[in-house]
Amino acid sequence: MNYNPYQMPMMYNRQPISYTTLIDPFVVETLRTIIGRSVVIETVRGSLQGILADVKPDHIVVKSYDSDTAFYLRLQQVVYVMPN
Repeated sequence: MNYNPYQMPMMYNRQPISYTTLIDPFVVETLRTIIGRSVVIETVRGSLQGILADVKPDHIVVKSYDSDTAFYLRLQQVVYVMPN
């Protein structure tokens, strides 16, 4: 098969790509009830404090108190959430 090393070789019989993510619907629904409230979130890498701005099936958005910085956290990395 000849191909340019800077191009992908032509592949035949391609299979469609499917993506899978784990969703915990009870956690998502519970977090949606505290949108707009101050929270402390413990993750596998440390804790974060701010305002819970949004909740999606796979991540949450937390805005910091002192600026408009938004943090996007994967729910799989969250250990616990404590409303203030």
